[in-house]
Amino acid sequence: MCGIFGVFVRDHSNFSNSIIKNIVKNLYTLSESRGKEASGLVIRTNDTIQVLKEPVAASILIKSNVFSNIFDSSINSKRSTMESGKSLTILGHSRLVTNGKVELNSNNQPVIKDGSVGIHNGIVVNDQKLWNAYPSIEKKFDVDTEVLLGLLQFHRSNGSSIINAAKITFNEIEGSASIAVLFDDADTALLATNTGSLYMVMGLHQDIAIFSSEKYILQQLLGMKFIKSFFDSYSITQVKAGTGCTLNLSTLQHEVFTLDNNISKDIPKIDQNEAKQKIIDISLPEATSVDEIDSRYRLTLEMKQDMLKVWERIYSDETLIKRCKKCIMPDTMPFVTFDEEGVCNHCRSYEHRGSILKGGAALKKIVAHYRRSSGEPDALIGFSGGRDSSFGLYYLTKTMKLHPLTFIYDWGMVTDLARRNQARVCGKLGIEQIIVSADIKKKRENIRKNFEAWLKKPDLGMVPILMAGDKEFYHYFHKIRKQNNIQLFVFCGGYEGEEASGLFKLGFCGVDRNEKEALYRMTGISLKNKLKLVLYYVKSFVTNPAYINSSIFDTLFAYYSSYILPDDYVYLFEYIEWDEEEIVKTIREQFDWELETDTPATWRTDDGTAAIYNYIYFTMAGFTEFDIIRCHQVREGKISRDEAMKLVMEENKPRFKSIEWYAETIDLDINRAIEIINGAPRLYSKSTVNYSNSEYFL
Repeated sequence: MCGIFGVFVRDHSNFSNSIIKNIVKNLYTLSESRGKEASGLVIRTNDTIQVLKEPVAASILIKSNVFSNIFDSSINSKRSTMESGKSLTILGHSRLVTNGKVELNSNNQPVIKDGSVGIHNGIVVNDQKLWNAYPSIEKKFDVDTEVLLGLLQFHRSNGSSIINAAKITFNEIEGSASIAVLFDDADTALLATNTGSLYMVMGLHQDIAIFSSEKYILQQLLGMKFIKSFFDSYSITQVKAGTGCTLNLSTLQHEVFTLDNNISKDIPKIDQNEAKQKIIDISLPEATSVDEIDSRYRLTLEMKQDMLKVWERIYSDETLIKRCKKCIMPDTMPFVTFDEEGVCNHCRSYEHRGSILKGGAALKKIVAHYRRSSGEPDALIGFSGGRDSSFGLYYLTKTMKLHPLTFIYDWGMVTDLARRNQARVCGKLGIEQIIVSADIKKKRENIRKNFEAWLKKPDLGMVPILMAGDKEFYHYFHKIRKQNNIQLFVFCGGYEGEEASGLFKLGFCGVDRNEKEALYRMTGISLKNKLKLVLYYVKSFVTNPAYINSSIFDTLFAYYSSYILPDDYVYLFEYIEWDEEEIVKTIREQFDWELETDTPATWRTDDGTAAIYNYIYFTMAGFTEFDIIRCHQVREGKISRDEAMKLVMEENKPRFKSIEWYAETIDLDINRAIEIINGAPRLYSKSTVNYSNSEYFL
């Protein structure tokens, strides 16, 4: 989930200080796209391993005095002893925070543990289970990397070689891990991965080696003039998923091995030096703890009770929301109509059409055109860690025999649960995940600004502005495809019931689209409706100038990415049947896919905004996305109308934990926000209204 890299310079090499420093600075800059929340450095020279880490972006770290001082002094030390045959090793890390608060620098990377120093890209999801299984390994931090390094050193201390220790450790962990580790008692570096997110290149004269978590990062580096002559860019090799590599730091001789269970019975002597190196952490001192959670982020007991009362009233006789007699479509759905039998226009439209599934045979024909027999990546798959994408990745890998790369754009609202599920699936399948991380702090500030603006004038049509920041996903999807020379895009979406959930979001802006049109996605909206949407947003900005803030560029780019960029993606569930029970059963059995604790729903748990925006829709309109998908399942004959009502009643319950996480994440006074939402104008009362013709849309 982070950007990791390393530079190994062999003894008696002729690289100048400036070239080495330039290599490292460029690797930091290129790797920052994978995480901007913290950064760290390891420099191994002579008899010391120095560690520096700070809770700042890499671009800030490399401009700091402390970075220059440690770097310059270390390289100069190396240069002065070059003739004595000393080598130089540099590891770098650019962190996307997963486990452990970034404010506690001890949770940032590199991690020092029991005589080892390591950097880690990924998440170990069974870390607590491992701590319980090995009580003799002392836990000091919250970061999951600590248990991985602790296990490595535990097994080495019990007689295993570095290779055998790595094999044992990788067979014990669950989740994703691409690591680089140095040891205080060995002239050896360990690289290992269970996803394949490690790429390496050796210099033309075998005197320098560089690795990175992405092939594209190395390609960009090796294309730079100052270093181009030292490497053959075509010699970049991947440390394959399920393999590792040890490097002798003096000679750069390396040994590749598999991370299988084939542990040598003839355990060799521990690879160690007579004298241990000193590990020196020169990072700035930190507080022993972070501040307590601000009470503004925690819902009061009274507020929780008020939210539950809203939920109870909507399903009581007190609130007379008219619903379709066949499905459960409410009369507050924009542009809904009911016939004399009380059946909605969506059900009637569904009755008069055949199946729209294109079929598995059509999908096989498409992927066959792109499949690469070499095993090189042949598809780029959008992977959120949610139920559909987790199932889809499994299906496309195992059934369609593709060799995919996965991609996620982390804009600050990807949940911790989603990240853990991403790690589970990618680690189990051995699939590389490419992550593009936004400036998360800035993105979250923009979300807060838009939320504060929305609270000044609550408006159902403007709720999607809270999610504008994530639409860059489409832009980066195109960019990553080009960078990796992949033509096939696959979204593990396309199920009509889920796609139709977006109809009301457009409807609240006065844009009328039926369910069949929803399958053409946002890019399929007619020019007339695109103009309607623009006019609605312009009017909203004029009448509520608070929307005109630093987030406006996110909003404009969201419109471009959603409605202008070409939609040449393959949508999995346009070809195969979407079966909720089979999807959840498969991912639970195959990956121990994790469920959320504050809802029985398995949809939208990967999206940190879903709990709050669905509460807004539910409170002001009396329904959410879940109502729409359950309506569609009733039409398909998958569930009964009574079952649909029971499901949405539970799925629409306020998600207190997730709403509080959202408030803490964007720095929002959540009780004030909920009070405003609960007092906002509603589309339902004791008498029903045809809202498709109301002034709300004028």
